[in-house]
Amino acid sequence: MSDFPLPGSAEHVVAAPAPGSGVGWWAGSSHAALDDDGTYVIAYRMRTGEKGRGSNVVARSEDGEHLTTVCTIEQDRFGAQSLEKPSLVRTDDGRWRLYVCPAAPAPSKHWWIDVLEADDPAGFAEAEARTVFPGDENTGVKDPLVRRSPAGWEAWICCHPLDVPDEEDRMTTAYATSADGLEWEWHGTVLGPRSGSWDARGARLTTVLPDGRAAYDGRATKEENWFERIGLAQLTGRRPGELEQTNDDAAVDARYLDVLPLPDGGYRIYYEARLPDESHELRTELIRP
Repeated sequence: MSDFPLPGSAEHVVAAPAPGSGVGWWAGSSHAALDDDGTYVIAYRMRTGEKGRGSNVVARSEDGEHLTTVCTIEQDRFGAQSLEKPSLVRTDDGRWRLYVCPAAPAPSKHWWIDVLEADDPAGFAEAEARTVFPGDENTGVKDPLVRRSPAGWEAWICCHPLDVPDEEDRMTTAYATSADGLEWEWHGTVLGPRSGSWDARGARLTTVLPDGRAAYDGRATKEENWFERIGLAQLTGRRPGELEQTNDDAAVDARYLDVLPLPDGGYRIYYEARLPDESHELRTELIRP
């Protein structure tokens, strides 16, 4: 796993700076895709302040580094307190889908996942929202990783149990499959925390490579919420979507790693990096083959 495309593999560039200084001023938790012409489309979360507003920004880029915003999706559209990590996918007929994750207004700690669809990513600004993962009274669902595979659509979803007040930061990753990306079959937990380890509080999958190698975010304690680190995992092949950790220790002190394989065999990665004032910026690296 030493050749996994991790942060620090190449010189980084700031793709989206922190929107302000201090806790909760975050740019990051992105998902990128290539358009047919080889240019980049990227969706990421922007948050303004510890209890501030959240939005999803969708941008285009010629080089993957210099981003031009094509639309911004605000939390008010969903009656939400904020928006979390989005997931960006192409359909069989070339349309675009954006899976967005609204947070219910306080005091609720619930999250759910809607999908927007448009001919072009700029069209997400006016696209009708459809709920595809509602969660339930016991589980908040967020931070989706959705992709198409030869067998259909698959999704890894970060799940937060809501059964114990003030313990909702705990997290596991569940797996679901679909024929069309709209109606989903739930397969349950496929990656979870390890007692006594650096990821004892939870494990949130963020990227899966075509060969089954993967990266996830983990942390040891409740107090480390927002201080997740990146760990490595691998699809087990024992049951659909199931993963197992391949590391004893965290690999990198960053979070929300997104790895985009490139046609030449290299990778472009995006990740959320914490700054000394606890704001976060979205960084990217081009890792050549």
